[in-house]
Amino acid sequence: MDSMEMRRNAIVQLINEKETVTFAQLKEEFPDVSEMTLRTDLKCLDQEKKILRVHGGARSVQVIIGTDGFLNRKSFHNISEKKEIARKALSLLRPDTTFFLDSGSTATIFAGQIPDISYLIYTTGLSCATELANLSKPTVMIPGGKLNRYSQSVCGFSAIRELERVNFNQAFLGVTGFHPEVGFSCGISDEAFLKQTAIRKADQVIALMDSSKVGVKCSFSFGQLSDIDIVVSDGKLPKEFLVQCKRYGVQVL
Repeated sequence: MDSMEMRRNAIVQLINEKETVTFAQLKEEFPDVSEMTLRTDLKCLDQEKKILRVHGGARSVQVIIGTDGFLNRKSFHNISEKKEIARKALSLLRPDTTFFLDSGSTATIFAGQIPDISYLIYTTGLSCATELANLSKPTVMIPGGKLNRYSQSVCGFSAIRELERVNFNQAFLGVTGFHPEVGFSCGISDEAFLKQTAIRKADQVIALMDSSKVGVKCSFSFGQLSDIDIVVSDGKLPKEFLVQCKRYGVQVL
């Protein structure tokens, strides 16, 4: 394997890990490579359909095609930030309530910290359900639906139809990206519809998102800041996002 192929493989690996990478980040990661060479690399990798070039950088095709990332891979990213989000989210739980818990790595960490208290929990995350199986007092419901083997979740018409029957006190939503132009978004159409259903059926909507999700634009929008009551994050959200939250009356933890 020559140096060019090794470099391009490293670029693809970096983009897949971070899901979205700016050109400035690429220059930081490859300081000894000229801008012209990096741009050529991105062009060739885009033509080979290994990445997707976007304005100012590149995105992982695994998000674009609707996998929203492999859960096992994402579970190793930003672990300390996700644990902090889970810790904060726990303070919002109330006994004897009904809530929706989305799928994803942050939601899974949160599920693993939920106390053994009486709740009615609906979750579309199989990994979340596995964590909740360690508890004896909550009733845990998994809506039927189509399996997404990458994110280890269920979605689709059957799951949406089941959620339509439930009135949630709270909905804890995972977020793949937030961008001011499109709002909150994810990479799977069915999951976007499911999240919209959870938003509509919940008294209080809580977005679980670390700061790396800000500025990320995915294929399918599912809500705006006006649809969210609370954002639970890692304390590193950019100032511009915090200003937007204040404008819409969104509480930030």
